[in-house]
Amino acid sequence: MQDHLVRAVSQDGLLRGMVAVTTGLVKDICEKQQTDFTATVALGRLLTGGALLGCLLKGKQRLALVMEGNGPLGRLGVETDARGRVRGTIRNPVAGLPPKDGRYDVAGAVGKAGFLHVWKDLGLKEPYQSMVQLQSSEIAEDLAWYLTSSEQVPSSVSLGVELDATGRVAAAGGILIQALPPGDEQQVERIIEQLQQMSPVTSLLRQGSAPTEILQKIFAGVESQGLTKIPLQFYCPCSPEQIAGVLRSLGKAELQRLAKEREEVAVTCEYCRKRYLLTSEQVLALLK
Repeated sequence: MQDHLVRAVSQDGLLRGMVAVTTGLVKDICEKQQTDFTATVALGRLLTGGALLGCLLKGKQRLALVMEGNGPLGRLGVETDARGRVRGTIRNPVAGLPPKDGRYDVAGAVGKAGFLHVWKDLGLKEPYQSMVQLQSSEIAEDLAWYLTSSEQVPSSVSLGVELDATGRVAAAGGILIQALPPGDEQQVERIIEQLQQMSPVTSLLRQGSAPTEILQKIFAGVESQGLTKIPLQFYCPCSPEQIAGVLRSLGKAELQRLAKEREEVAVTCEYCRKRYLLTSEQVLALLK
């Protein structure tokens, strides 16, 4: 099943739902980042959450999520846009933590103390910025808390990454349900009850259920409209020009030192791991 996301709004406009399958996306990015089992689950959840939040954007708008806790993973970052293009990175890809209560210890790997930072480029002069304290460090609850407290939209977020016996990603996906103003309390309660009775999203995906079918199960008894399908893919816009800009930001003295000490300077993109090589002459040329 190709990675994609589906979204729909209830006929009365009081409920919005999104379901995504991100198996290939998570597998590809975690292989690039060389994550261990726990780090794969953690980064995979944030990647899926980013894809879900990205579908709320329009046009050329972009979104960045950064989760930074006091656990061994350090900083996790995800960038996405309205077109379903996603990339992600992690500071320390090896959590080195054993399972806890039969589950990967994502909260321990992220760290119980820390913050979720959200940046949105909405095409305005200044980007929108928000920061919330981590609630559970399980990622889904933290994103739900951000949406509910900062954006004032009551939200339910479910994120899953399932690994096979070798540690490879077998299934990944997520669900985002939002109650839109003025809200219908009874309708929300019915949806919550249906979500609680459903199997985890990764189990449904492994059984062959498509995101459209999962969304229809969640919206059972609720008339919906505007079903939209958005393909999801890894995308990194890094380029020689961008790398040159990063090097220029080091300052004149540092560039002169690099050019003097090394015949070649290597810069690796933290997202796609592509390696850029510049000669000492090219580094000096940046000073001009």
